[in-house]
Order: sequence, then structure tokens, then C-alpha cells
Amino acid sequence: MPDFTWLPANQAATEDVLALFATGGARRCRCQAMKVPGWIWRDTTQEERDAALLEQTACGTPGPTSGLVGYVGGEAAGWVAVEPREKYPRLWSRKQPWMRMDPELEGVWSVTCFVVRKGFRRSGLTYELARATVEYGEQVGARVLEGYPMEPAPGKTVIWDEASVGLGQVFVEAGYEVVASPTLRRRVVRRRVGGD
Repeated sequence: MPDFTWLPANQAATEDVLALFATGGARRCRCQAMKVPGWIWRDTTQEERDAALLEQTACGTPGPTSGLVGYVGGEAAGWVAVEPREKYPRLWSRKQPWMRMDPELEGVWSVTCFVVRKGFRRSGLTYELARATVEYGEQVGARVLEGYPMEPAPGKTVIWDEASVGLGQVFVEAGYEVVASPTLRRRVVRRRVGGD
């Protein structure tokens, strides 16, 4: 995809973020599911999730921000959520140990969600977005990037809502390694960045 570029969301236009989520796979969630404990998540309205997303992306400000916007031919086409792991309290409030591996490990940034705008799907855009997380991780001084993708069974597919966390192969092709397989279909992947 030679005309692919990306920006941290705070350097993107608010209109670009809104366009992505208007037809993307996270229309309801707005990348908030891992941001708040379960009972708060259930009590939030769509308007509150919309507002939280825009506050977290911080478009037009010096930062920090909550993800990257990918462009194809200059048009906003995809999104990947990537932030320091501590920005995702729900990772730590769940009982599954794979969601809180190595809590003492410092400099971990979590890659939690991909959104591809309708019209750009099945073009390999998630692979580009995963590679962008590595470039971004180096820029912001992350030491480890961590994802929680799904791995479909041989010959099977996953529905888009499941695939929004990414697929294992997408991460592997960006240089991530599988460090845990806590369930038949769930993987934990990591990529070290920087000089460490």
C-alpha cells in the first residue's frame, strides 16, 4: 500500500476521527471497553463514549493521544488504539491472568483496537497500522508493545467485532512475537522497541 501514511490522532483532524468511527467496526464501543471497569462501561451512554473518544484523541493539541489515524491517498481510512498500558484499567480489573502479565514490566504500551473504514477493508490496512505502532512506539519511547489478538481456528474466520483487537498474523508480520496463548483463540503478543 504505497500511498499509506499515518499520524498520531492528536495531529489529525477531528473530522477524520469521526469519519473513521462513523462506519468502522467500533461504532458503539468507541475504543472505551478497556478504558473503564465493567460496571461503569455498562452504565455509559453512546454520547458519553463519543465524548470520551474525542477527549482522549485530543485532536489539534500537543498530546498525549490515544491512537493513530491511517490515511490512504490522503483519506482517513483506519485507526489503531495504542497507549501506555496503565491507560487501560480494565486490563487490570479482569480475572484472566493473561490480561495482567508481568505487571512490574515498565514502558509497556498496549495495542487494543483496530478500526477500518468501510471502503478500505480487505486491503491489508490492519497490517500497515500494526507496523505504524512500531514506528510510533520508537518515537514515544515505549519499551514494549503488547497486543491481545484473536487467532481463528484453521479454516475458520472471526467476526469483525472479534477481529477488532487484531489477528495474530497481523501482529506477527509487524515483528511481534507470541508470548502467551491463554485460550484456544486468544494470543498475547509483544514487540520490543528502542535499543533495549
